[in-house]
Amino acid sequence: MDDNMMITESQNIEFKESWRDEYQKWICGFANAQGGTLYIGLRDNGEVCGVQDAKKLMEDIPNKVRDMMGILVEVNLREKDEKQYLEIVTDAYPYPISFRGKYYQRSGATNQELKGAALDRFMLRKQGKTWDGVPVPYLKAEDLDNATFDLFRKYAKRSGRMEEADLMDDNHGLLEKLRLYEGSYLKRAAALLFHPDPEQYVTGAFVKVGFFREGMDLVYQDEVHGNLFQQIVKLMDLLCTKYMKAIITYEGIQRIETLPMPREALREALLNACINKDYAEPSPIQIRVYENKLEIINGGVLPEGWTVETLLSSHRSMPYNPDIANTFF
Repeated sequence: MDDNMMITESQNIEFKESWRDEYQKWICGFANAQGGTLYIGLRDNGEVCGVQDAKKLMEDIPNKVRDMMGILVEVNLREKDEKQYLEIVTDAYPYPISFRGKYYQRSGATNQELKGAALDRFMLRKQGKTWDGVPVPYLKAEDLDNATFDLFRKYAKRSGRMEEADLMDDNHGLLEKLRLYEGSYLKRAAALLFHPDPEQYVTGAFVKVGFFREGMDLVYQDEVHGNLFQQIVKLMDLLCTKYMKAIITYEGIQRIETLPMPREALREALLNACINKDYAEPSPIQIRVYENKLEIINGGVLPEGWTVETLLSSHRSMPYNPDIANTFF
């Protein structure tokens, strides 16, 4: 670092006025994220306050970090305005790093302990896996829904995203073509996409829909279950017939119903909710419909893997066809 350059705390930079052994949490957090630099002897505003026993710390800190976490850090002595401070540089590590049995990760300008679903995602990512790519024991191709496979073949052929010869294969072969096997086991994505009751394997893999007056005054509600393809079909029908009021106009004697939201936009919103939902979390997708708006809450994250996203986006990209809107979208 240029000692004359002003720096601020960020994703890769943290300031501490003095050293404490517990600050190895921040080093752990950097190692589990993108790497970063911990400065000892700087106030929160970046002002140098100096550090005592700098040379001794230069020897102690690398040894403590190596012994506690099994990683190496670079410790540099810096000086500004005749005050010494330390620069501890940590590289990003390709495998999980723990400090005293706990895992930390830098996120923005904060250091977070990873727990529950977040820890599961982190561990899988470090292993080169995704949540939806985890194999599921006891799940067989014979357990999956034939009608959903037929529906997938129909629209995958229309979208042109798969060769027709591949779509002619049996369900087992199609699952292999879609890379939904891990060895002899089917992946979680297969349950979400093709099982008639994916909630046997994935808690919270359903959608709650409610109609609300102003505030939180619930008038009526429904739950939509089934695999993701079935959910989209049911949701489109439910929302368009029960929850959204169409505007009625006439052209001559022909009655025309216009929904407050275009079907294409609604379909896109539903697909995005399903694609981006964090299925490691047990809460379902929630859709709240009001007189003048519709809210979708999915506790989502960016897609963790290509599998679910790719299969669903092959339908999302299709041109809108009102003749099939009520049978699939």
